[in-house]
Amino acid sequence: MPKTKASVTPEHVLKAYGALASGDIEQVKQYWDQDMVWQVPGHNRLSGWYQGLDEFLAFMGEVGKMSDGSFVMEPIAGQVVVTGDYSADLTRNRGHRDGAPDKTMDIEVVHVLRWKGGKVIAGKGAIFGDGTTEYDQFWSRSPAVTPPTH
Repeated sequence: MPKTKASVTPEHVLKAYGALASGDIEQVKQYWDQDMVWQVPGHNRLSGWYQGLDEFLAFMGEVGKMSDGSFVMEPIAGQVVVTGDYSADLTRNRGHRDGAPDKTMDIEVVHVLRWKGGKVIAGKGAIFGDGTTEYDQFWSRSPAVTPPTH
């Protein structure tokens, strides 16, 4: 099987995430394509497809608003995997809901990004195990669900 040369590097991927975190739209546009698509997993009000950079940024803004700015994605694997036009990174996503600090989320997520010309043209997240349920409950309108103690 021929080896595919990566169009991006792990450092480039991290800079793309840094641009998002900066909130600087000009910096974001250097790494995220205007016509990108993003798929959010799950069965909650944020789940589904976001078409274009504007919709994606609006989604990200809603995440910040609904989590009172507490939502964070911390890299946990120590590296980004890049092959061809794809990258994958593993993060620990945590936060609490706005107005409900006891409604928390702490899950592991893999983000798969597709690149063209050094910009993200498509992305999606994959959540594992019970994290999928936790993710849906976190973004739902339901109150905090506390596991029973014995």
